[in-house]
Amino acid sequence: MRHDKSHPPTPGVRLVEVAPEFAGQRIDNFLITYLKGVPKTLIYRILRKGEVRVNKGRIKPEYKLQAGDVVRVPPVRVPERDEPVPVAQGLLQRLEAAIVHEDKGLIVLNKPAGIAVHGGSGLSFGVIEAFRQLRPDAKELELVHRLDRDTSGLLMIAKKRSMLRHLHEQLRGDGVDKRYMALVRGNWPTAQKQVRAPLLKSNLRSGERMVEVNEEGKEALTLFKVLRRFGDFATMVEARPITGRTHQIRVHALHAGHCIAGDPKYGDEDFSREIRDLGGKRLFLHAYALTVPLPDGGELKLEAPVDEMWAKTVERLLLAP
Repeated sequence: MRHDKSHPPTPGVRLVEVAPEFAGQRIDNFLITYLKGVPKTLIYRILRKGEVRVNKGRIKPEYKLQAGDVVRVPPVRVPERDEPVPVAQGLLQRLEAAIVHEDKGLIVLNKPAGIAVHGGSGLSFGVIEAFRQLRPDAKELELVHRLDRDTSGLLMIAKKRSMLRHLHEQLRGDGVDKRYMALVRGNWPTAQKQVRAPLLKSNLRSGERMVEVNEEGKEALTLFKVLRRFGDFATMVEARPITGRTHQIRVHALHAGHCIAGDPKYGDEDFSREIRDLGGKRLFLHAYALTVPLPDGGELKLEAPVDEMWAKTVERLLLAP
């Protein structure tokens, strides 16, 4: 029987004796290193199914190895050397590295721009699907709220139903303080401290979502504050959405006459092109600060830095004539 080149034969069971230098390491981390290139999801699956044995017994992923342990490694297909590692693996690593806070009930990450929070609309997976792979033991993972795909910054994922319920209550009240930074066109007036305008959502024929200011829409309020000016060309503002409507900050900024840089839906193509010429190839909206009351009465205060592209673009704006 000939083997297809792209699917090398599956190696048989291996028995690996644990060297002293690996003593104390968790079995899952040991396997991730030992089975280099094998997706973590597959490693957790073989652990969960009990296909990995230590000294002939089943173990949990958090089992710590001891020198001399004999690990039974079941057959798994390891990618060929020159075979590309699945794209998802790179995304998983980026998201793992983006975590800014994690405890037993909550994960908060600094979501990169360009990654959807969940699959759908032609995307097979987003942040929540990725975290279900990264945290297979957390069976109740749910997004607490959403960020647009092109918006970066602080995103909360509840690991427990009780935490999800608590945070939804806080979001419905005025408990959660979320602040965004946005780079907008023109010179935002200091006196313009808020935009109150009802927002109506509509779906275009293409399936695309558009939001407009419309008296029949839902009440929406955003507070704004000037952070830095770049002459009359652009302004960095802080936006604090009091309500949580789809595309709220983007549409309210446009309504105030100062659309956000790099916004393909509500922006100004000429302004976005000038920012792109400075290296800013993204939507300039970033959820940078978050204050959340915790169930135990404490409070979580977090800030997330902007990405390198954003920081470099702002540097060039400051130097621009």
